[in-house]
Amino acid sequence: MNEKPTVAVLIPCFNEEAAIAKVVADFRAALPEATVFVYDNNSTDRTAERAREAGAVVRREPRQGKGNVLRSMFRDIEADCYVLTDGDDTYPAEAAPGMVRLVLGERADMVVGDRLSSTYARENKRRFHNFGNELVRRLVNTVFRGNVPDIMTGYRAFSRDFAKSFPILSRGFEIETEMTIHALDKNFVVRSVPVAYRDRPAGGTSKLRTIPDGLRVLRTIANLSKNYKPLAFFSLLGLVALAGSAVLFVPVLAEYLRSGLVPHFPRLIVSGVLLTLSILFWITGLILDTVVQKHRQLFELHLHAIRRSGPRP
Repeated sequence: MNEKPTVAVLIPCFNEEAAIAKVVADFRAALPEATVFVYDNNSTDRTAERAREAGAVVRREPRQGKGNVLRSMFRDIEADCYVLTDGDDTYPAEAAPGMVRLVLGERADMVVGDRLSSTYARENKRRFHNFGNELVRRLVNTVFRGNVPDIMTGYRAFSRDFAKSFPILSRGFEIETEMTIHALDKNFVVRSVPVAYRDRPAGGTSKLRTIPDGLRVLRTIANLSKNYKPLAFFSLLGLVALAGSAVLFVPVLAEYLRSGLVPHFPRLIVSGVLLTLSILFWITGLILDTVVQKHRQLFELHLHAIRRSGPRP
């Protein structure tokens, strides 16, 4: 007889004293079979105390950043389904049972709590965040051929396969973008559920910085594009270098055909260097693409090993 599937609610926290007790209580009520874990990320207020009083298992992560917290959570906690949420009471706990059912009953690997299709545009009070979310959504779905409606949501559910095979590299909140790209690249089953979003309650302070954090996310997308799709990435660089070479070479060629002379040798030399770089970019992309394909094969074998160590329900 199979044991009942286990569910873990994961709440990374940094100075969320104002809301954490309510968040813990709401998720304990919505998922009474789950264990709620709060990882305190060097809070200077009473976040840990409030969470413990509300019935959560409280642990500490000294390395600052949401990515560091999630890395420890996935390593430390064993469960058949993981529900990730924020400690600021912006996500509704009543959506969690449906997300868990998609993981345990319909074998989804990642369920995205989609804010953008519901109340985010109205409730979010931070300037430019709507524009930033839409930009990131379009970039990721275009580059990685996905259809994920909300790339940067902090409300998700995961299978054990995903949690135990996800190599977390990001340290900060750009972890949401990284996990979405990983899921699309490795062909995990991704589902989405529209969820209501509400802005932070009185007394809560956002940790996000619109411009610096937005640039970090864009840099993360560029780095992951290089790592996951090197042929496309280096082909684009090669195309840019080839275009630059052509722009410099065409006037030199025209002058040579007209007069039989090459009066601009420096321009010709730079054109040749750019052409050489273009060829090198394409060769680099081809080599790295072979490496990535081999890595995908090894990743599938790694998934089989994970399933043998703890089979899915």
